[in-house]
Amino acid sequence: MKHERSDPVGHHIPIDPRRHFYWDARTLPEHHLSDEVKDVVRLGVGLTATMAALVLGLLIASAKGSFDTQTSQVRQITADLVLLDNILAQYGPDARPVREQIRSTVGSFADRLWREKETVRGGPFETDGSEDQVYLEIQKLSGQDNVQRSLQSRAVQVSNELAHTRFLLFVESENLIPTPFLAVLAFWLLIIFASFSLFSPLNFTVISFLFLFALSAACAIFLILQLSRPFTGLMMISSAPLRNVLGPI
Repeated sequence: MKHERSDPVGHHIPIDPRRHFYWDARTLPEHHLSDEVKDVVRLGVGLTATMAALVLGLLIASAKGSFDTQTSQVRQITADLVLLDNILAQYGPDARPVREQIRSTVGSFADRLWREKETVRGGPFETDGSEDQVYLEIQKLSGQDNVQRSLQSRAVQVSNELAHTRFLLFVESENLIPTPFLAVLAFWLLIIFASFSLFSPLNFTVISFLFLFALSAACAIFLILQLSRPFTGLMMISSAPLRNVLGPI
């Protein structure tokens, strides 16, 4: 199909069909579609895309590091419980009540730990007393010989390390990803995606791929938010290993 337009004196001038689509369908003046304008837009979008990539990489690295740290702390607590129970088992029958008390408090301990991390921490650390009671019962053990006294000392040390790791996990910041970072990143992504369709016709293929690109960026931000809260959401740390770490005596 031949595309023409008339100048003021009536002469027919052939025009580029694609450019006709731009300034007619997009209402962009023809001088806005020059090569110089396109170069400026591409350079600006390239700079914005570079900054967005750097911020996105920084946020992912920060969220992944926090996720790994808190996962390691939960594993450390689980390992300390196993070690503490093993030491008390070596101590002898006198430590059996303490071992039973530890087993009775593991479930409530895990419930409190996950419940604290599900909500924004706004107050001081609170304890239900069961953990302190276990520590006091270990302190009350009276070793009959050097072996039992040594085992009691090790049990006290392990219980202190367990409490230390527990407190570190409590004070981990809940809002690891600052909201301004996400707001600026979303603004930059909006500029980038708007520029993709600035000089191209909006057909089915373009719209489909723009949707896929936007979905990919949204998935990256969703992954950051999930990693920053390891005790909730789809990537939540499982509490089953901690709850089931100690079998029946």
